[in-house]
Amino acid sequence: QVQLVEYGGGLVQAGGSLSLSCATSGRTFSSYAMGWFRQAPGKEREGVSSISSSDGNTYYADSVKGRFTISRDNAKNTVYLQVNSLKPEDTAVYYCATDVVFYGSNWFKAFGSWGQGTQVTVSS
Repeated sequence: QVQLVEYGGGLVQAGGSLSLSCATSGRTFSSYAMGWFRQAPGKEREGVSSISSSDGNTYYADSVKGRFTISRDNAKNTVYLQVNSLKPEDTAVYYCATDVVFYGSNWFKAFGSWGQGTQVTVSS
């Protein structure tokens, strides 16, 4: 069982930036793909980005491409999401997850564990 804890959410004005991080424990971090999802009030959870375990390939939803950057530090068992040029529609609870597969066409699916989420609120 993997434990995940997200950090870095907060309140920011439109156009601002935040750095989200997700610390993991309980499993060999470098062996699995990681991803970020988000859920806005009244909406379904959606995939935002993922990063592979081996070659570091990254994938993004069209809505965040060019604004968000995912990265991982296997030595620190941590995955990051740098979120820039934030918009009010980015307001959501952001979750990290393990064993994430990107199927294309903005479709991400997580097959492992989830964090508890961190709130990102963007004011206009």
